[in-house]
Amino acid sequence: MQDTQSNIATYERHCRIVATIGPASNPLELIHAGATCFRLNFSHGSHAEHAARIQMIRQAEEASGRFVPMIADLQGPKIRVGTFEGEGIQLRYGQEVTLEVSKEPGRDGLIRLPHPEILSALQVGDELKLDDGLMALTIISKESDVRAVARVDCGGYLTQKKGVNVPMRQLPISAMTEKDKKDLAFALEQGVEIVALSFVQRPEDVAEARALVQGRALILSKIEKPLAMDSIDEIVALSDMVMVARGDLGVELPTEQVPAAQRKIVRACRAAGKPVIIATQMLQTMVDSPVPTRAEASDVATAVYMGADAVMLSAESAVGRHPATAVATMDRIIRAVEADEFYWDELDAAHGEWIGTPAHALCASASDIAEVLEA
Repeated sequence: MQDTQSNIATYERHCRIVATIGPASNPLELIHAGATCFRLNFSHGSHAEHAARIQMIRQAEEASGRFVPMIADLQGPKIRVGTFEGEGIQLRYGQEVTLEVSKEPGRDGLIRLPHPEILSALQVGDELKLDDGLMALTIISKESDVRAVARVDCGGYLTQKKGVNVPMRQLPISAMTEKDKKDLAFALEQGVEIVALSFVQRPEDVAEARALVQGRALILSKIEKPLAMDSIDEIVALSDMVMVARGDLGVELPTEQVPAAQRKIVRACRAAGKPVIIATQMLQTMVDSPVPTRAEASDVATAVYMGADAVMLSAESAVGRHPATAVATMDRIIRAVEADEFYWDELDAAHGEWIGTPAHALCASASDIAEVLEA
């Protein structure tokens, strides 16, 4: 009889692993380590570079004898500050700075924004987060839709093209930019199976993408805006699958609220029968270290216990020093959780209430009979 460790190592996993492909990645090695899906990040790289990676993945598929779907992760409408006359500007706590819609370079005390949608949507009292939340401003006066004054609440050195997040305001922009539409057309031509939409704010964003895709790929909605949580059931219903994108979601929400948001999204997906992926910083220290922290291992395990259909590696597999080791580590964590005798009890408890229909009743009864008979 095989021992427990052998059983854990050989059975088919339920939770999948999405590995982001980048300069450090060898697709065949990642497949052998346990990767079951690859992500192409269209925020970086040219079409020629992506075409070469897609070809590598197809060759790895053939060599391994396994089907490994690909996700084309579109950049989406990432809002950024403009350029500066120098390398950047220093923002000091309590300082007042002017925000202005313009493509001209900014300077000390003046931040230029090339996106007119930001200031037109902002109101006095709204908060802006800069550079992935490292700096924060509050709007204290608004002269027009192209000019406002803000107070620095959290300072730092702001360099050009850094991201801008507006946590509690819906911006009047589409989830798909012109760049995204070109990237989408390229991805569909290449036969990519899944298209990921970034910064989905409302159900209409998903409907717009579905009209463009026309059934040629599955649509994955990334939840990274707090306002998307207000329409989560509608967004889930229109999507083929969903990602809990904790990077930008963690910038726009207070850190302590991200776990509850993650649980809410997972429960909505499970109730609707839609696959859900949990992503961002799952094994972040493995970008450099050959082993994860205990907290990271627990984070992956919690996602599996919660009922995630897949967990994702980003920089760990794309640019890290130990990409295959990171995938293999995630594989072992998932297998250990799924071998836990309480795993299915945890899944049942996390499922939430069923919507009662005759079909559900029949399926539930059949499942109970099979469990009693150990069939």
